[in-house]
Amino acid sequence: MAPLKPGELMHGVAVRLVARHLSSSGTVDVRVASPGETLGVGVDLSYVRDGEVRRAKVKGDPYFGTNPALVADLSLPFYRADAQSYALETIADAATRAPGWIFTSEANELLYLFAALACTEEQAGSALKAADDVFVERLRAERDELHALPMAPTREWLTASQALYPARPVTAGRFASWIRLVPTSDVAAAVGGVVVYGSIVSV
Repeated sequence: MAPLKPGELMHGVAVRLVARHLSSSGTVDVRVASPGETLGVGVDLSYVRDGEVRRAKVKGDPYFGTNPALVADLSLPFYRADAQSYALETIADAATRAPGWIFTSEANELLYLFAALACTEEQAGSALKAADDVFVERLRAERDELHALPMAPTREWLTASQALYPARPVTAGRFASWIRLVPTSDVAAAVGGVVVYGSIVSV
């Protein structure tokens, strides 16, 4: 099997961290989508809270670092300077203009994890394969923060407002997609129900 690319590694780490957090914070039946299982289009995991099944899209974002030396270290792809913005995919494939996950996901909520990880690609890959008791330690997470955004209201607001935010190209695998960098403060001011849980990583 080919090694995972940085974006895939960040996503895998984020999903595992979020699932770990949910399992230890009063939710039940936490299920992570696997290659052979579909929980819904653009749904990474599901869980039950207060008797209600919730489906979530998980987005991991390394643009949360505050140490200039670590930001400048090119061997640490998961430690970038804090951008204070959400990166929301509006176009999944620039060639076909297929809409991005923010518009197509069937999730109820977007669980957006900012995490500045002072580890290399090799270390992140090793962490993903490791047992739970060493998984977090190997990530060397300096700083993290979990945000929960209600998907439908966020999508509705972005549909009307995306022209205010420049589109930026991102290459993921063989596809070139487009994202909008939207300040977290703009979303919090415009969309009701955004919750900031704070750090979910403890070593």
